Amino acid sequence: MKYVITGATGHLGSQIVDQLAQRVSATEITLGVHTPAKAQAFAQRGMAVLPLDYREADSLVASLRDADVVIYVPSKSHDSFSRVTEFENVIAAAQTAQVHHLIVMGFIADQANNPFDLSAFYGYVPRRLAASGLSYTILRNALYADPLVPYLPELVDRHNVIYPVGDASLSFISLADSAAAFAQVAVTPRLWTRPVYTLTQERSYTMPALAQVLSQVSGEAIGYAPVTLAQFATMYDQGHEGHMLASMYAGGAKGLLATVTDDYRQIMGHPAQSLPDFLTAALAAKS
Repeated sequence: MKYVITGATGHLGSQIVDQLAQRVSATEITLGVHTPAKAQAFAQRGMAVLPLDYREADSLVASLRDADVVIYVPSKSHDSFSRVTEFENVIAAAQTAQVHHLIVMGFIADQANNPFDLSAFYGYVPRRLAASGLSYTILRNALYADPLVPYLPELVDRHNVIYPVGDASLSFISLADSAAAFAQVAVTPRLWTRPVYTLTQERSYTMPALAQVLSQVSGEAIGYAPVTLAQFATMYDQGHEGHMLASMYAGGAKGLLATVTDDYRQIMGHPAQSLPDFLTAALAAKS
């Protein structure tokens, strides 16, 4: 078998590589990466590393050639147009390279009425794949739980969660659990019969409930005092991501980030790690 992972040196991609390496031989894994030097540790484990530029058809086709399974993790661009253009290149390359099965990262903020800056891309993905003639599976992630760990000291200082989502709730999944599900689907052809899975924990959290969990794991009193969307965009505009982040929580305020399913359990045979358990373990690992 030949398994190809794109975006393999990113936060999710690198964990998918580690999970897949627990299931298949390293020599069956090919990594398509923008900067091969960043993947030397994987190469030393016996994995093939190829240069891949989402804007260059030749590098895409070369990386994907004759792959049994390709796991596509999109680049970290902040607008839907850039991602759709990249995705069109991936689709064309997968068709030319005769990829047997394509696994694509999705996100729960893909609804037609979602104001999230990237909802147009995530909504485009299933429709474009349906018309592609490719065999595919989309794994839609909930919000990543991982950023809550480095964010927690700031919330302790503020004494409040400040996400501008009102009475709505948010759904989470850890990067580790997401990566495990990607790897499991990749090596389990019987799971390919469903075109879409949604990866979430077993419950979602209103902001008071989230504040209660964060209080519990930190030992500090944390409440809920939301800022406005405009304030949030200004506060977190490092890397010019403020508008994108605020638009995501605008979708959250509409209840569009609250999805909960048992798809993770169906894939893995057990539930995803709960948010309190994840945070407790992550904070213990830091101390």
